[in-house]
Amino acid sequence: MNSSRSQWTVKQNKQFEQALAVYDKETPDRWHNIARAVGGKSADEARRYYELLVEDVKRIEAGRVPFPAYRCPDGAMGGFEADRLKHLKI
Repeated sequence: MNSSRSQWTVKQNKQFEQALAVYDKETPDRWHNIARAVGGKSADEARRYYELLVEDVKRIEAGRVPFPAYRCPDGAMGGFEADRLKHLKI
């Protein structure tokens, strides 16, 4: 994980998501407005964070990110349901 990403708190991530919904591409001074909404980040940090997220989405959509192998704790699901989900393709 990029070290600049780890410096964003859960609260800042949520504020960032909300600000992206409010300030679209056409908004003047978009990154300054988003940085102000997040707090503690510069316009350049907000723009770069967005660019990194876009890169991640592109890698996921291109299939370059493996689907995680989720496991249920033993006994969390009945045998039938666990077997059915094992073959589910999402």
